Amino acid sequence: QVQLVESGGGLVQPGGSLRLSCAASGAPIRFNAMGWYRQAPGEPREFVASIHSGESTYYADSVKDRFTISRDNAKNMVYLQMNSLKPEDTAVYYCNTYNNGMPYWGKGTLVTVSS
Repeated sequence: QVQLVESGGGLVQPGGSLRLSCAASGAPIRFNAMGWYRQAPGEPREFVASIHSGESTYYADSVKDRFTISRDNAKNMVYLQMNSLKPEDTAVYYCNTYNNGMPYWGKGTLVTVSS
């Protein structure tokens, strides 16, 4: 089994930056695709970004050119650098991966963008 723990959320003003971290344990993630999703109040969970074993990355249109996903396989970590944050980025952010065909999710970290 894989355990995922997110951190780095908080309150930030519009235009600010945050860096989210996802610590994975229980299995090495170097061959896994890793993703970030988010869920705003009253909204369904949505895809934000993903990074694959070949380091290819994908982003939702709403965050492209503002967010950057990266990974450190030696540390079993995945990161999401979020710049130029907007109030509509407010949500709980979740780390995700699949291992042996099973999905794994962290408990999430809250990001609030407000002045």
